[in-house]
Amino acid sequence: MGKKVLGAQLYTVRESTKTIEGVAETFKKIRKIGYEVIQISSFGKVDPKEVGRLVKDNGLTVAITHMGWQRFKDELDAVIEEHKLWGCRHSAVGGVPHDYFTADGLKKFVDELGPIAEKLNKAGIDFSYHNHNMEFVKIGKKTWLETLLDTAPASVLNAELDTYWVQAGGGDPAWWIRRCRGRIPVLHVKDMGIKPLREQVYTPIGEGNLNWPEILKAAKESGVEYYLVEQDCCYDADPFECLAVSYRNMKAMGLE
Repeated sequence: MGKKVLGAQLYTVRESTKTIEGVAETFKKIRKIGYEVIQISSFGKVDPKEVGRLVKDNGLTVAITHMGWQRFKDELDAVIEEHKLWGCRHSAVGGVPHDYFTADGLKKFVDELGPIAEKLNKAGIDFSYHNHNMEFVKIGKKTWLETLLDTAPASVLNAELDTYWVQAGGGDPAWWIRRCRGRIPVLHVKDMGIKPLREQVYTPIGEGNLNWPEILKAAKESGVEYYLVEQDCCYDADPFECLAVSYRNMKAMGLE
């Protein structure tokens, strides 16, 4: 069987990863669903070495991480060491402070990123930016996100696009995936539903309204390496069951 590409973004089950005991139980539940690939995100203060041991014991692959921008700036050596412990080649920032969402702020981010990306690359790790919807604010004629991708070269910056947040920003997920062709190792697959009073809601994959056939076609064409299921809020449902529904639906779409 080929490499597993379908994974779970563990931010979905963040309330279960506050302790190392919770991480151990979470990994077991994730494997029981069928996932073999994970993203480490929003863990509590747990020993990275213990996390690495549990990753190996459960036969998991850490596709990518989310770290805060301040950690990249202040604790880069520790960030690199954690990635090595987990056998992880991809890193990502989950977002940046709001003062970066101007022309000057964008330049500041790119200037700060240069030496960080260089050191990461020397350690065999690349860097991706994960979007929400505020990256679709216009800077002149183009969105902040497109200006960022035009400013920072692919050798420095990849994109970890999030399908829900692209849609929420007024973008077309498939178009944006193709826009990032060759520099999108990881895609966050996240669905969007709607309630009668115009409220946008998170749903398991395939239970909402996003155009998954076109999204997955674009992802295949664009060289996506891992497809990571995420659901920011599960409301009254069990987050693990939401991940299980998404897993079954994604498998039915041809991913595993």
